[in-house]
Amino acid sequence: MAQNSIKVALIGNPNTGKTSLFNQLTGLNQKVGNYPGVTVDKKQGISKLSASHQATIIDLPGTYSINPTSLDESIVLKTLLNKDIEASPDVILVVADIENLKRNLLLFSQIKDLEIPTVLAINMVDQMSKKGITIDLSLLAKELNTEVVLISARKNEGIQEVKEALIRCHIAAKASPLCGINSKIDPDYFESLKQISANYSLYELWLMVTQNNFPDTITSEEKEKLIAFQKDISKLKKYQHKETIYRYQEINKILKKTYLVDKSKATDLRSKLDKVFTHKIFGYLIFVVLLLLIFQSIFDWASIPMDFIDATFAQLADTVKNTLSPGVFTDLLAEGIIPGIGGVIIFIPQIAILFLFIAVLEETGYMSRVVFLMDKIMRRFGMNGKSVIPLISGTACAIPAIMATRTIGSWKERLITILVTPFTTCSARLPVYAILIALVIPDKKIIGFLNLQGLVLLLLYALGFVSAVIAAYLLHKTLNIKSKSFFVVEMPDYKLPSLKNVFFEVVEKTKAFVLGAGKIILALSIVLWFLASNGGNDFKNAEKQVTENTVNQNLNEEELGQKIASAKLENSYIGILGKTIEPVIRPLGYDWKIGIALITSFAAREVFVGTLATIYSVAADDDDTSTIKQRMASEINPITGDKMFTLPVGMSLLIFYAFAMQCMATLAIVKKETRSWKWPLIQLFSMGLLAYVASFITFQILS
Repeated sequence: MAQNSIKVALIGNPNTGKTSLFNQLTGLNQKVGNYPGVTVDKKQGISKLSASHQATIIDLPGTYSINPTSLDESIVLKTLLNKDIEASPDVILVVADIENLKRNLLLFSQIKDLEIPTVLAINMVDQMSKKGITIDLSLLAKELNTEVVLISARKNEGIQEVKEALIRCHIAAKASPLCGINSKIDPDYFESLKQISANYSLYELWLMVTQNNFPDTITSEEKEKLIAFQKDISKLKKYQHKETIYRYQEINKILKKTYLVDKSKATDLRSKLDKVFTHKIFGYLIFVVLLLLIFQSIFDWASIPMDFIDATFAQLADTVKNTLSPGVFTDLLAEGIIPGIGGVIIFIPQIAILFLFIAVLEETGYMSRVVFLMDKIMRRFGMNGKSVIPLISGTACAIPAIMATRTIGSWKERLITILVTPFTTCSARLPVYAILIALVIPDKKIIGFLNLQGLVLLLLYALGFVSAVIAAYLLHKTLNIKSKSFFVVEMPDYKLPSLKNVFFEVVEKTKAFVLGAGKIILALSIVLWFLASNGGNDFKNAEKQVTENTVNQNLNEEELGQKIASAKLENSYIGILGKTIEPVIRPLGYDWKIGIALITSFAAREVFVGTLATIYSVAADDDDTSTIKQRMASEINPITGDKMFTLPVGMSLLIFYAFAMQCMATLAIVKKETRSWKWPLIQLFSMGLLAYVASFITFQILS
């Protein structure tokens, strides 16, 4: 790295405003990857500290201490113990909450004892007057022997001071422990521990012993000596307990001199709001009303931009076909790539609106109340309140939702949550739901203001959640796994959502959907175009056979062209594949074209729409500029002569996708999290069977 570049690790307890500070420091200069060897998100960004200094900010997972109890927290410890020049941080930026400073300083004291240059940013100082809090900043900095900065990350206050403190801290390159546990617990024990290695601080060696977490840079000889210290387990637990007590004693001494709370000045709005939002009746009603508002908005707000995007891509495909010279490349663009991209882009408005509401609920602090509210219900079904987080975040994507189960301490509750989370309606199902609901459900108001399409979408989301809860209950009763269960949730203050944070969250999640789904859909669109544009002798002779057939002699040019296109598609490679599985799916009301979409959507559910977009583009007459929705609406069932996408067929498909486990990436992450192929295979076949039976019953009843 360049001489003026600083590596900064951003650390803090959950709900301290760490994400807000990260966004203020890095802006849009962010990227998300994975830590080596694990699936935990690694967010990092570039921040310009001054004209001569810039920093690479690594946003570490939120943690209450560096004694990890979950995989996310273990990432923090591994990063801090790493002595690799490329990976180890030069400076640590600890974020603390002004109201919970005592608890936050426990983590700070541990980090300070690692003897890495550290800056403490105390956040939410805009709340000080409301909470009756005063701080003697200079004395606090002196007592902690570190740079201390007061900030309001949400209001962009103190950010420049943080940058200046990072530079000063890096230049000084000196750090000393805060608590010095060696002389307070057992001086002889810690002195012998210190003699093992001069490459690590005493507290780093202590963490290696207590957490059994050794960096790659440690020698085998040093590791053997440290392992020898692990033999007396009772002593280790005793010393860890003493360490925590001593740290809080030191923190209390410091805060007594520097931190004052006048409770008479504090407002009690939070407790009043909590009584409403966590009420045993009104709490649930408010949550249902909010969900109803979200799904109404998804249809009402997104309809105009979606129609515009749909028409634009249809016109673009027609322009390309009429402008470029006829040939394979033109056909690939007009019938494969453009419809495939359009099948992704069209759903950006709806997905962005969904992510917008989720981000706002998280930013305001309301989501933690939902977790608390749902704990009693979840426990009856073999989960706990923390299971709600994966189930709700599963509305975005099942993959990060399943990874979010790492915060659940009980293995049985965590496994059950992993297995049922795919029932939750994710953003990949949203494109399928949106197109099918638009086709078979009337766009009209009921009870004066409720949009019928939005109500159906809400019911599909509710069906997914209810199915997850029922499946969890069955697993709770059948899984013979014993594990301890505990539930701890932090209730952050209510606050107005940060527009910047919400913007970044919506952009990041929407971009992840577009790039993730887009790559799959585009690749499959090209493959599908090839399979739909080529075939055997029947495909090559399709035009001749249709033209020479006496039945078609009275057709006009447009009708004859449509007949030829349909005959070619039916005899193409993809048509043969669809015809092969048609007998299996015919009882569900599906034809061979829908069958093709079902097969390809095993890669990802949202591919269903892209597949039909490609198939109908290939089957369309060259002069047809209708949109994908119009083509699906006009598709005719060859057996009945009626429209293909009727209410029974549409509802059957909606129910099928509500239950089917059609996502290879989710199966892979379940395997990784459970370390076995047993559980993802159980998911795949049980959910697939449920989807088939449920959609069969739906079609037969509505028919």
